[in-house]
Amino acid sequence: MTIRSFVLRQGRITSGQERALAEYWPHYGLDVDENLRVDAASLFGDERELILEIGFGNGESFVQMAEAAPQQGFVGIEVHRPGVGHALVLAAAAGIDNLRVIRHDAVAIIRDHVPDGALNRVQIYFPDPWPKARHHKRRIVQRAFTDLIWRKLRTGGEIHCATDWENYAEWMRDVFAGDPKWQNLGSADGFAPRPDWRPQTKFERRGERLGHSVWDLRYRKTET
Repeated sequence: MTIRSFVLRQGRITSGQERALAEYWPHYGLDVDENLRVDAASLFGDERELILEIGFGNGESFVQMAEAAPQQGFVGIEVHRPGVGHALVLAAAAGIDNLRVIRHDAVAIIRDHVPDGALNRVQIYFPDPWPKARHHKRRIVQRAFTDLIWRKLRTGGEIHCATDWENYAEWMRDVFAGDPKWQNLGSADGFAPRPDWRPQTKFERRGERLGHSVWDLRYRKTET
């Protein structure tokens, strides 16, 4: 049985988000079928760097990153319909064309539709921390998951995670520390400063107002 790391919540979708889904999905959205192939050549017609974000929330920082790096391609996976709709509103308003979105289970997409070595960076910002010990098995960052990501990254590619839950930050650090296939790009404590190209997310700004810390973790794929 597959253990999901997310829960589908019935969030309210606005009329503007509904219109965006109807109007902009044909351009930005990727329908999931046996023909879907998530690589730069298939999506953008060239060999540009490809960035994949898992769980982009309302799409704010995801769209900002795509707008700031038009030479790169960005693919975002999000299961919540209002968040997808909001991301489409922002992408269309920005007039960008280097972004695609998928509404589906990220692990299934990565496993079944991303060729090995296709990605330059994988981003996971503020995933559900599943704080109760009995729910830790639902956390997305597990050894089986990082092994999957390692296969899909190009050599030298990177996974970048951020969380405002210290226990989850330590959990992720321990998962990566136990695997020699990853090079830690952080400092001696295993954590890295927020890179300039990652905007602060809505959740991060809210956490800062509440006095929460944020931990970034960056790891590079190495050949063993």
